[in-house]
Amino acid sequence: MPVINVGFQVLPQVPGGDTYAVVDRAIEVVQKSGVKYEVGPMETTMEGDMDELLEIVKQAIQECIGAGAKSVMTFVKIDYVPEGVTMEEKVGKYRNVPV
Repeated sequence: MPVINVGFQVLPQVPGGDTYAVVDRAIEVVQKSGVKYEVGPMETTMEGDMDELLEIVKQAIQECIGAGAKSVMTFVKIDYVPEGVTMEEKVGKYRNVPV
């Protein structure tokens, strides 16, 4: 299976709690997975095998619930190219650009 990109955003409902702390727990799932990833201000993007990445999203949602969220709205974006696509191919030209 080709290398793809999956971007996802979790929006946990945390009554009386710290939403950012719950989102941090979801990001920890990604960090521990070993896949290439980038955390952005609005979503986390990962690179790898589709089945593995979607399983990570599922685990991140479950981690939010385990951390006290009553529900989790999740937005997922998938960039699938049969030959594969990397994050570097898509955004590398914008990195390290002098300001």
